[in-house]
Amino acid sequence: MSQLGFPILTTVTFLPLAGAILLLFIPNDREELLKRVALIISLVEFIVSLSLFISFDEGVAGMQFVERVPWIKEWGVTYFMGIDGISLFLILLTTFLTVLCILSSWTAVQKRIKEYMISFLFLETGMIGAFVALDLILFYVFWEVMLIPMYLIIGVWGGPRRIYAAIKFFLYTMAGSVLMLVAIIALYFLHGKATGVYTFDLLKLYQVGLPIKAQCIMFSAFALAFAIKVPMFPFHTWLPDAHVEAPTAGSVILAGVLLKLGTYGFIRFAIPLFPAAAFKAIPIISILALIGIIYGALVSMMQDDLKKLVAFSSVSHLGFVMLGMFAFNVQGVQGSVYQMLNHGVSTGALFLIVGMIYERRHTRLIADFGGLSRVMPIYATFFMIVTLSSIALPGTNGFVGEFLILLGAFKTNPVYGVFGATGVILGAAYMLWMFQRVMFGAIKHTENRGLKDLNLREIVTLVPIVIMIFWMGVFPKFFLKKMELSVQHFLYDVKARYEATVTASGEGGSSLIKETVGSKVKLVIVKE
Repeated sequence: MSQLGFPILTTVTFLPLAGAILLLFIPNDREELLKRVALIISLVEFIVSLSLFISFDEGVAGMQFVERVPWIKEWGVTYFMGIDGISLFLILLTTFLTVLCILSSWTAVQKRIKEYMISFLFLETGMIGAFVALDLILFYVFWEVMLIPMYLIIGVWGGPRRIYAAIKFFLYTMAGSVLMLVAIIALYFLHGKATGVYTFDLLKLYQVGLPIKAQCIMFSAFALAFAIKVPMFPFHTWLPDAHVEAPTAGSVILAGVLLKLGTYGFIRFAIPLFPAAAFKAIPIISILALIGIIYGALVSMMQDDLKKLVAFSSVSHLGFVMLGMFAFNVQGVQGSVYQMLNHGVSTGALFLIVGMIYERRHTRLIADFGGLSRVMPIYATFFMIVTLSSIALPGTNGFVGEFLILLGAFKTNPVYGVFGATGVILGAAYMLWMFQRVMFGAIKHTENRGLKDLNLREIVTLVPIVIMIFWMGVFPKFFLKKMELSVQHFLYDVKARYEATVTASGEGGSSLIKETVGSKVKLVIVKE
């Protein structure tokens, strides 16, 4: 039972599923009622999830709101849930974006409304479950559960090539998942052989001391699954197809939350389970992240389709997340987690904005626009704010995340920091060029002259995002203080066990120094 006196994580996880079951009893032809009930459920879910933020104790580094019930005792599987300062914000991001996704689907989705809303609520349960699960089998179940509704959202409500995109998304994710499952089973038996306790409990598995070779093999399996999900270069090829063919809300939730499950997987599972392998992988992951940052930006610059441009920009932005994470210092990891939230907010908003203009013009080609700011000033204002957030203008959320990541990267390896900084410049170039071509200049297409500006529902959808952009940009401490201790604990634990593994394997010659200044904990690995 959690500190709130009732199972809050179970409530937050399964409330959307209960809502989906409720929708089953509403007739298919009551479309307006279906939408309203789905929206109310998502709003209630968001409000309930806020209790996690309010009750979260920022002075505790470990897991909070823990719920643990034996599930399959014979196999050592438990229904084990808990969150720390890292997963807290990803849950809030999920519940926040789901409300906006349902609101944005009001007129965009015209067929099978009931099935669409059920799929979205079912997907929300899968995403939150993956963020709170602390048992590897429980996590794997939620990880796989997410695939089904996302496959349906792309495959049923997507564009002309939706079947191809849905199958490609499914196969890529499944291929990585199977390898991860094999590694989970291997870890289960290795832990059982070493301790006599066969369990999938993540916190117990953290403590098993594996040889470096075994760590490298299993880290590779986990890393491949998560790298596909991020997606990291060169595993990103499924992403543009999925984004382009998915309906607007599908793209928002895919970019906003599902991709974060890949980066979250690294920080919650791959790195702490196999710390020595993670440290050995620093050069590989950092170089792939840098290639992703620069490649994603350059390819974005060459796109003639707005949605494809935003999709490729995700490859670049998530490269920053991986670069910061593998800097293995407080600034880098905090920036990485913050950038996950930023990307969910700003790129989610970009997909909403692209979807709004697509509903009016039924085209996403940049060449079909131009001069829209003359006929759609409100739309242009929101578009400009979100664009500035995406290019990390100071005062917006994007700046805080990228600044911390580059700071962390420079401290670890100045060369990584320099190459990473080029991504910021390229990002500004392709985003501002896109904005200029769409919004400014003469109106060349007569269809654009009669375009209507945003309606009240669309404004209500975008206002919360703009508030978050400035709130996170101007008052980052409000968010960072909740995750600070969890990040420090993560780094201390990972570096300590890395040191222990290296020493035990005879590759010593280094030591871990813990320095405490006030409430700050600084960890340094010193080569002897």
